Formats: sequence, C-alpha cells, structure tokens
Amino acid sequence: MNSNSKAASVAAYITWIGFLIAVIMRDPTDRFTAHHMNQALVLNIISIIAGALNIIPIIGNIAGFVIGIAVFVLDIMGIARAASGSMEPLPFIGNFHLIG
Repeated sequence: MNSNSKAASVAAYITWIGFLIAVIMRDPTDRFTAHHMNQALVLNIISIIAGALNIIPIIGNIAGFVIGIAVFVLDIMGIARAASGSMEPLPFIGNFHLIG
C-alpha cells in the first residue's frame, strides 16, 4: 500500500466525483483501494435511495434524513479508516461486495 492507494481510497468516499477520481487513480491489483471503493460505492447507492425517499411526505422525509445522517457518519468512519490504512469493514454495510 502506498500513498496513492490511501489518496484514492479517501477520495472514493467523497461524493460520486471522488469515486470516479479513485477509479482513475487506483492500481487494478490493489486490494486496499478496491475494498474502500466497494464500501464507498455502497454508501453512494444508499445515499441515492435516501434522497429518493424524501419524495414521500413525512415518513419518507424522516427515513431519508435518518439514513442520510447514517451515511454521513459511515463516510467519516470510512475516510478515517482509509487514511489510517485499515481494511476493517464498516458496520452494517461491510458485508456487501459490489466491486472485486
């Protein structure tokens, strides 16, 4: 793992643009970056679902808000783990694998 791996892993958690930057920056054989990109992709998809829930009055707004806060907290945890070099999975979403 090198500094580019950490930078790409941290960037993946910062919106879809950061995720696309991580796709461009990463080494295809780097499991560390692939791990964090997977978790960031899952969080981005959950964030889209939370946004879609906001269309539903009251209950959807509350659910979207709660899920949005949870995604924000998990993003911060993911950034901290990527910056420290940890491959520990995030709570709740760590078992979902969309990449590698």
